[in-house]
Amino acid sequence: MDNKKEVFKYIEKKYKAKPEYLWRRFPNYAIFRHSDNKKWFSLIMDVEKKKLGLVGETRVYILNIKIDDAEFRDALICKKGYFKGYHISRGNWVTVLLDGTVELKEICNLIDISFLSTAPKKRKRVK
Repeated sequence: MDNKKEVFKYIEKKYKAKPEYLWRRFPNYAIFRHSDNKKWFSLIMDVEKKKLGLVGETRVYILNIKIDDAEFRDALICKKGYFKGYHISRGNWVTVLLDGTVELKEICNLIDISFLSTAPKKRKRVK
C-alpha cells in the first residue's frame, strides 16, 4: 500500500500546509513548510529503488524528515524502510519509504517530530 496520499492528507489537515512543487524538472517532488519561518519540515519525492540501494528499476515514493536526536535517527536508519537522508546534504534528515513498509501511524509521528524540529524557537517552547 502506498502511503503518499495519506501523508499529504495528514499534513494538510494537521498543519494546514499545502504541497509546493518547486522544480519543473521533478514534478512529483513536493515540499511542505512552516507558514511562519518558511522552513521545510518534509519533502516527498519519487526515486528509483536502486538509488536507495534496493533491488529494482521501479520508482518509489519517499519522505524526507528532520530528526535532531542523533541516537533516535541512527536507530531509525537501522530499521527496514528507513535510510540516511536521500539527496539532503545535512545529517539530520531521514528518508522513509512510503510504499507500506513503514506503518502510516509511525510516519505521522515522525512528521510531527520533524515539524517541531523545524519550528521557530518560541513554538518549540510552547508545545
